[in-house]
Amino acid sequence: MNITNDIKPVTYLKSRAADLLRQINETHRPVIITQNGEPRAVLQDPQSYENMRNALGLLKLISAGEADIREGRTKSQEEMFDEIEGALKESCK
Repeated sequence: MNITNDIKPVTYLKSRAADLLRQINETHRPVIITQNGEPRAVLQDPQSYENMRNALGLLKLISAGEADIREGRTKSQEEMFDEIEGALKESCK
């Protein structure tokens, strides 16, 4: 992967938007848009964006779980199943 192909100035975006969108959707690589030589935005295809968001969501859940373990906010499997069973019995009444 050659990242220099994935960095484009904003003028390129303005003049060749359709080509840029085709490239992004075919390669599934994000493109960095620069303005005055500075990175200003990242363009990404929708599927890659959704995959990234899902991965970040999972990482947040894992991190929260690890924090719970560190803080001692855990239950045994047996306790959890007993609670679920009790809640199910209560909802069936």
